[in-house]
Amino acid sequence: MAKLWDKGFEINAEIERYTVGRDRELDLYLAQDDVVGSMAHITMLESIGLLEKEELVALLAELKKIHAQAVNGDFIIEDGCEDVHSQVELMLTKALGEMGKKIHSGRSRNDQVLVDLRLFTRRQLRLIVEDVLSLFKALQAQSERYKHVLMPGYTHLQIAMPSSFGLWFGAYAESLVDDMMMLQAAYRQTNRNPLGSAAGYGSSFPLNRSMTTQLLGFDSMDYNVVYAQMGRGKTERNVAFAMASVASTVSKMAFDACLFNSQNFAFVHLPKECTTGSSIMPHKKNPDVFELTRAKCNKLQTLPQQIMMIMNNLPSGYFRDLQIIKEVFLPAFQELRDCLQMSAYIIREMTVNEDILSDSRYDLIFSVEEVNRLATEGMPFRDAYKKVGLDIEAGKFTPNKNIQHTHEGSIGNLCNQEIAQLMDSIVNDFHFERIDQAMNALLS
Repeated sequence: MAKLWDKGFEINAEIERYTVGRDRELDLYLAQDDVVGSMAHITMLESIGLLEKEELVALLAELKKIHAQAVNGDFIIEDGCEDVHSQVELMLTKALGEMGKKIHSGRSRNDQVLVDLRLFTRRQLRLIVEDVLSLFKALQAQSERYKHVLMPGYTHLQIAMPSSFGLWFGAYAESLVDDMMMLQAAYRQTNRNPLGSAAGYGSSFPLNRSMTTQLLGFDSMDYNVVYAQMGRGKTERNVAFAMASVASTVSKMAFDACLFNSQNFAFVHLPKECTTGSSIMPHKKNPDVFELTRAKCNKLQTLPQQIMMIMNNLPSGYFRDLQIIKEVFLPAFQELRDCLQMSAYIIREMTVNEDILSDSRYDLIFSVEEVNRLATEGMPFRDAYKKVGLDIEAGKFTPNKNIQHTHEGSIGNLCNQEIAQLMDSIVNDFHFERIDQAMNALLS
């Protein structure tokens, strides 16, 4: 089968294997996006006279069939085809003859894969946003459910001050708010149109890049065609940083949950179906799901560095090095989604020990409360601190476990509603409805 760039000579089979790499496998991720990008491109080509109206109608109808195959998982890249772009053009040519070869006018595989990656990443970021929001809601629900249940807070892994499950669950919910801000920044950079930059230097065809920007629902375009090419790798790196931020929150939460589930703590109880047993110890209920989540999320936090090391020392222009980024980038979205979905399920089903602080080993965490009580009654803070410290050393300290915290974000005032409002404002600002309108119009 002839290559798109065929010049009439045979390439060494081992060289072809090495240079094609995993593109056939990885390009399946991009199939529906490649079709959508082609639909916008040929609609624009017809508007500038490079396609006849009847040709556009026929090509769009065939591309919609191919898109349906891609969405349903029936799209394949045949032996002999280098990539998804070759496969789509081959399918069009088989179905419609010579007009199938016209779709490549005014573009290069460079800007074609660029727009594919932007459309794919945009779709995947939306799914990540939905999964983050699901975990956020689970954490907030548990924060409200257990807001009156106290637990020890720690510094240096030493018991420190009274905390609560309301604070613990709620802390991870608010962490996800900050992560969502990073996802939004990554989404905004992603949602710009590189199509029309061709091989990175534009085209002598009178392309209407504003038209393809509108058809594909992009916020704007990458205007400078050289920069459009420079954006490959940079966009993936910045998206990876946003994903790593989410992964960091989930990894820390998973570590806490594993620790608090252990018998030495016994603060929480994980759902039985999320634990596994031992081959020789019949009592074991291991928190394998959260342990795997911790490992997967820690691996995801290396993703920005992997991408950086591939693209970091490249000058402007396209280089084949960038192909390797796909190998680490494209599968990462599903891995993070799996972690988020598993975590949301466990958090929803998790129960807590409601009587932790009745154990005398935690009595000393109430020492700060006593210092503050004495200071409120008029004793200088440093004198109060010294008195309570001496009482502790003498074994005379008696805790008062009646906690009265009222300031914003404390045990008695979690501010969960305010945190939820902040999350809602960020999510609403993605304006996913604009993408839906553009895609519905293109595919209808």
